Amino acid sequence: MQLKRNLLSVALASATMLLAAGAQAQVATQAPEGEPSRTDETRTLDSVVVTGIRAGIETSIDTKKESTSIVEAVSAEDIGKLPDVSIAESIARLPGLSAQRVGGRAQVISVRGLSPDFATTLLNGREMVSTGDNRSVEFDQYPAELMSGVTVYKTPDAGLVGQGLSGTIDMRTVRPLDYDKPIVAVSGRYQRNSLGDAANADGDGNRINASYIGQFMDRTLGFSIGYSHTELPIQENQVGLYEPWSATTGPDGDRFRNGVPEGTFFADGIKALRRTGEIERDAVMATLQYRPSNNWTSTLDLFHTKADQEDTANQFEVNLSGYNGGGEGDPVVVFLNPQVNGNGSFTGGTAVNVYPLVRGMYRKREDKIDAFGWANDFNVGDVRMKADIGWSRAEREELLLENNTQQVPRLQLDTLGLAYNSDGFSWLVPGRDYSNPETLFLTDTIYGSGYGKVPRVEDELKTYTLAASIPAPAFASGFLSDIDVGLNYADREKQKTQPEGNIRLGAQGDTAIGRDLQYGLVNLGFAGMGSIPAWNVPAAVSRYMSFEPVDNLSYLIPKAWTVDEKLTTGYIKGNIDTDWGSVGVRGNIGVQIQHADQSSRANFWDSTQPAGSEVQPYENGKTYTDYLPSMNLAFLFPHDQTLRVALARQVARPRVDQLRASLEFGVDTSTGRPGASGGNPELDPWRANAFDISYEKYFGTKAYVAAAYFYKDLRSYIYTQTNDNYDFSAFVADYVPGPNEPPTQTIGNFTAPYNGQGGKLQGIELSASLPLDMLWAPLEGFGIVASASFTDSDIEILDPESASSVGTDPISLPGLSDEVYNFTAYYERAGFEARVSQRKRSDFIGEIGNFDGNRTLRYVVGEDQLDAQISYSFGEASSLAGLTLLFEASNLTNSPYQTYAGTKDRPLEYIEWGRTYLVGVNYKF
Repeated sequence: MQLKRNLLSVALASATMLLAAGAQAQVATQAPEGEPSRTDETRTLDSVVVTGIRAGIETSIDTKKESTSIVEAVSAEDIGKLPDVSIAESIARLPGLSAQRVGGRAQVISVRGLSPDFATTLLNGREMVSTGDNRSVEFDQYPAELMSGVTVYKTPDAGLVGQGLSGTIDMRTVRPLDYDKPIVAVSGRYQRNSLGDAANADGDGNRINASYIGQFMDRTLGFSIGYSHTELPIQENQVGLYEPWSATTGPDGDRFRNGVPEGTFFADGIKALRRTGEIERDAVMATLQYRPSNNWTSTLDLFHTKADQEDTANQFEVNLSGYNGGGEGDPVVVFLNPQVNGNGSFTGGTAVNVYPLVRGMYRKREDKIDAFGWANDFNVGDVRMKADIGWSRAEREELLLENNTQQVPRLQLDTLGLAYNSDGFSWLVPGRDYSNPETLFLTDTIYGSGYGKVPRVEDELKTYTLAASIPAPAFASGFLSDIDVGLNYADREKQKTQPEGNIRLGAQGDTAIGRDLQYGLVNLGFAGMGSIPAWNVPAAVSRYMSFEPVDNLSYLIPKAWTVDEKLTTGYIKGNIDTDWGSVGVRGNIGVQIQHADQSSRANFWDSTQPAGSEVQPYENGKTYTDYLPSMNLAFLFPHDQTLRVALARQVARPRVDQLRASLEFGVDTSTGRPGASGGNPELDPWRANAFDISYEKYFGTKAYVAAAYFYKDLRSYIYTQTNDNYDFSAFVADYVPGPNEPPTQTIGNFTAPYNGQGGKLQGIELSASLPLDMLWAPLEGFGIVASASFTDSDIEILDPESASSVGTDPISLPGLSDEVYNFTAYYERAGFEARVSQRKRSDFIGEIGNFDGNRTLRYVVGEDQLDAQISYSFGEASSLAGLTLLFEASNLTNSPYQTYAGTKDRPLEYIEWGRTYLVGVNYKF
């Protein structure tokens, strides 16, 4: 596939971008009295905007203009007020960035069409841990109200420690000594989800925030603290189909579906559910800053967040594979009037003799993140030094339970009408009524009586940095302003465990769930059927069942692992500030050296060992060193024009779960050939050579238009592959074949992540900001900010772990949307502010957690989300000065989340989370 726009269309789009669609970031602004002044430090977004939309936009323009790298940024418009309801949504409005929604919330971020795996997230310049299985940060863990801003570095420099391959996302908090007087800000918001109340959960939520910034001891000591409390409702409607969609066979094949024409693509089950619950999050951010003189500044940062999520999916589900739990002579599943489209996909019909289930799927998740950082900046003669230590730790604990109920006596089969929809909810219409909880019994269904899991993740990271900025030597003073050198050491350990087990019926046997455990009915009318009961799943397990999760069974042992990483980074960077004739030149040139020492340990099940000794330890790893040269040049031409050029070698460390040592191992007793599948602690990182060029035309600080092109040559990529010549000598050294078994071989197949051939990734990013009174004076207060990104890649990958979702043919890069658009139109005048924002992306391959708790990929239909905000701030002359009233609405079009299997006429999920309406007040004094 060729690049989406040729040079002619790029030029045309650049010229018209001032009137195009998109969204641009906003960063820290010039400060009125009482707010942070502009310094070199505030250019890295250590300040907050305390005025409105326009001031933030103008400082955003100034920040882009002054930067030596190609960056995007977003900042709070006031204390505790970013431009969006979440920090992830604010970041996703930046040119070249996009978000993937989870639970209706923007959660993970793709930079320049690459998976979140390729970006690194920092907090105040320090790399952060993650509550997920990998490195990618879940941004909904970080309250927007506690962040002063975010900078996204699209091009690295040698001094940027913890840099990613696609970009580096640096979240920032306030610096209290940047303010010249104390500030107190409080806010409260009430929100309502349009899906309303259901089961034991309502559609209401709230957010309460408070911040204080103060200065003491003649402004040598500063302290800031912020607290955020959030209660978010979980309300979701969903219809999902089983994966994979695959072709049916004739009567002699295992894919025979009675009544469905042979060769028809068919999914073996369907479910409709209403998910209800709540997320409660409390977070605290604090900074203590001491500056006794200009020669020494000491800054201590603390962050803590704890989030509890509890929800239940009350669902009606039917297995359509032909199996209904019956024995010999019992009715079989038959499909009447099957409808098949021109693509050979089953689209509806009537299924007779199916075995329906009413299920309760419960999830409780507790996340906790703690972070500490202490930085000291001081002078030693003419040398500026920095010493920094950081620590962060994340924990995730989950409890997943399911109850399965069915109308009894057994084999109360039903007739089900089916109608599949590729652009809406599919329908499944039963012939029976399932609304009476007294007729539904916990019993041993075709899926058992229940199953449970208890995953746990721990991630800990310690960092130590020592850096210096040295005046350039005399021979280079006409070219370099100073030279930066530094050394950073990072020590990370991440581990995961996942005990599991069947949930078995107690001594009472089959039983209905007591009325005192019932929550009432949930309406599944969106899927063409009636209501079903909702109940307290963990209480039902406690009263009627037994659950004893274990982790020592053969298929569970590979789910536990520990990964250790020790990364030593050194760098030297020369900062350029000179003139080439009449052209000013600023930037940097340098090299970063990274030495990685990675290892992993786990257990594996070795059936070749004597009984009682099957659990065997395994540990592996490697070391490697990367040299990463980089250059950023900004050429300053007349008429406020800037041309930026950047070159860099970039790396992204492998996914943590890909580095796991855990594996499944066995020997084929018919051939003697060993085989295994699992992780690979010997992986090298992704590596790429990158080129960026950006043209930017500024109109003072009021407006700009920019066009950028980037090119990445990925020298390697990590694929899940099968090595047919893997040496298993260490695994089979003590294995003695049984009677009549062939001799055991040492060479076999190992399916795992391996480094493979890379490819090309390139894209064009267009962005602009325009106050409309530049075109016509009566439009004072109106303006637009916009961006559009077009990305293309020739990289194709195979992912056997996701074959059931995306098939066995090569797929494009996960996270890559060919086109991403953002647009914001705003009005601001006399204390009144209003804006409408749209965020749109084309289809992409997203990453989700599947039923087994493992990562899998799915085709995701492109999203188009519309948000709106309106507020009024009382002026200084009013007795209500400092008070702001606001109203926000997100996802106004109720944009769904849709996934599919290969082609859109084979749907997998269709989910709606509803619209969110929010009213609130801010008060600052």
